[in-house]
Amino acid sequence: MKVCIYGAGAIGGLLGARLAAAGHSVSVVARGESMEAIQRQGLGLVVADEARFYPVAVAADPVQLGEQDLVVIAVKQPSLNAILPQIKPLLGPETRVLMAMNGVPWWFFDGLPDAPLDPVLRTVDPEGTLRDCLASERIIGCVIHIAASISSPGVSRLNMGNSLILGDALGGCSALTRQWAQHLSAAGFDTTCSESIQRDIWFKLWGNMTMNPVSALTGATTDRILSDPLVRAFCSRAMVEAAQIGSKFGCAIEQTPEERHAGTLALGAMRTSMLQDLEAGRGLEYEALIGVVHEIADKLAVECPNIDAIYGMIRLLAEKN
Repeated sequence: MKVCIYGAGAIGGLLGARLAAAGHSVSVVARGESMEAIQRQGLGLVVADEARFYPVAVAADPVQLGEQDLVVIAVKQPSLNAILPQIKPLLGPETRVLMAMNGVPWWFFDGLPDAPLDPVLRTVDPEGTLRDCLASERIIGCVIHIAASISSPGVSRLNMGNSLILGDALGGCSALTRQWAQHLSAAGFDTTCSESIQRDIWFKLWGNMTMNPVSALTGATTDRILSDPLVRAFCSRAMVEAAQIGSKFGCAIEQTPEERHAGTLALGAMRTSMLQDLEAGRGLEYEALIGVVHEIADKLAVECPNIDAIYGMIRLLAEKN
């Protein structure tokens, strides 16, 4: 099968390397140092300090790669609006697009029967045009429970986790989506299918929407955040608000904040992706993690003062950064 990776960062590189190792014809859209490194050595993957490299095609322009069976979009949300109009040359009649991204996507409400009347999420789709670039019927939503990092340009390092959850943007899990779940399982991932990928997205977001921005605001790892009783209580109050919001559109959360905190503490001293981006001087991916929650609450007339506080503070930090 022909697979194109758009965004050869930590997760995109990991997915591409494993799919290439499994025998798929993998190509990558990349530029600059990443493109040069991948042309020279292939996609690299480091597991348990052992590095392996896999030959792939690489191009700066998607036109050079042609139609694909699967396109994997693995970019940060702030980059999406610029790159999505460029993927059209990669799309054939049966092409599916796997969204390997964090946070709430622009198509989030398309598959939910209890969605608000206005489904456009301006925090992640300011112009309301992303559906014109990519129909929701093509989209495979993906929730990633994997921690990976960039070892060097074109080289991903697997740190922990191995789980992927797949589901159609419009609900259910089609035959094509199940087929790709099987391919990803054969490539070494623990892959499951979801009948409502939005519920899985919201559940993952439920912890990320506090730990990521609070870690960037404080410079603290997750264990230190949760060891401070005042900060822990603040995060818990925001999570209670998010659970109330989710219950309004069919994404209720049964877990308690304390149960989620226990799972986070079990992972040790985690440096969140937002903290790593801040320290590296990169833009912060905050709209898809917390800004969109604020927007949804506003659509549903749900008061969420703790979520509002996190959003306001991280927005100011991002503007300064």
